[in-house]
Amino acid sequence: MRRSDAQTQSSGRFTAKYVHESKASRARIRITEAQSLFSDLAPQGVSEKDFLRFQALIYREAGIWLSETKAGLLTGRLYKRLRALSLANYAEYYERVTVDYEERCTMLDLITTNETHFFREPVHFQFLESRVLPAWQAAADAGLRPRSIRAWSAGCSTGQEAYSLAMLLVDRLPPAQHWSIEILATDLSRRVLATAEQGVWSAEKASEIPRHYLRKYTLKGVGDNHGKIKAAPAIRLVRFQRLNLNDASFPRLGMFDLIFCRNVLIYFDVESRKNVIERLLGHLASDGLLFVGHAETLNVVCPSLRCVIPTVYAHGGNGSDGRAARS
Repeated sequence: MRRSDAQTQSSGRFTAKYVHESKASRARIRITEAQSLFSDLAPQGVSEKDFLRFQALIYREAGIWLSETKAGLLTGRLYKRLRALSLANYAEYYERVTVDYEERCTMLDLITTNETHFFREPVHFQFLESRVLPAWQAAADAGLRPRSIRAWSAGCSTGQEAYSLAMLLVDRLPPAQHWSIEILATDLSRRVLATAEQGVWSAEKASEIPRHYLRKYTLKGVGDNHGKIKAAPAIRLVRFQRLNLNDASFPRLGMFDLIFCRNVLIYFDVESRKNVIERLLGHLASDGLLFVGHAETLNVVCPSLRCVIPTVYAHGGNGSDGRAARS
């Protein structure tokens, strides 16, 4: 890695046509054989009874509600697992996941939707850069707050959000000025967490990163790594952890100044959303900020929250410095 800067056709129509028809005939035979094999091996679609069982299981495990219109999504995403396990139908797979924890985790990996980008929803990062971080810098200079920031990317997917936060925080509150920065990134999917921990992405993702950050905080792949970018050592401070936001036995993670839970709540119903928000708020410092996606609103779910700017919330009331409650 280094740093980034910005058939011969036969003569005679008869022969050519014969060859063409021969190839087409062979192709048709192969397709017919493949279709026959597929019909023999492919499981039938999920029955209504089995869909309802999966629906309840997924809701119970992850808080994700699959409406009846999502039966196609369920069968499409689980089909390869049935083939891999040589199971004849979705009823057999359901019985498997109810007794096999590892397979249940794999099922949830397949069901969850994981989409993310670097510096997604730029207004959030602009708000941090122009208003929040300067205020915290001034308060620290005046001895009114410690020179430490804890941030949590909840539903981090393949890590772009967490590393975007790392670039911004390290750049604006640098360790050279004695700032301590800790970033926790969690997700339900072990598959995306494995990618996030590597910190390597397609070079196409570079276009999402502001040039200043791209040059300073990423490495460009060469040789076998051509076409990739990698998080530079300066921002490899993100800690990744599998965590189910819907788990009733939610672990204590300490208090955070910033919690990003963006475009995650849209997959929950109202009750699950309320429970998740309560868990998140239990980890938000009294002067901390909670960021959600632009398709999400929390005022109905949690009226006690105060909207700072659209999709950015704080605890209600004036609040005081909550760092004394940190663990």
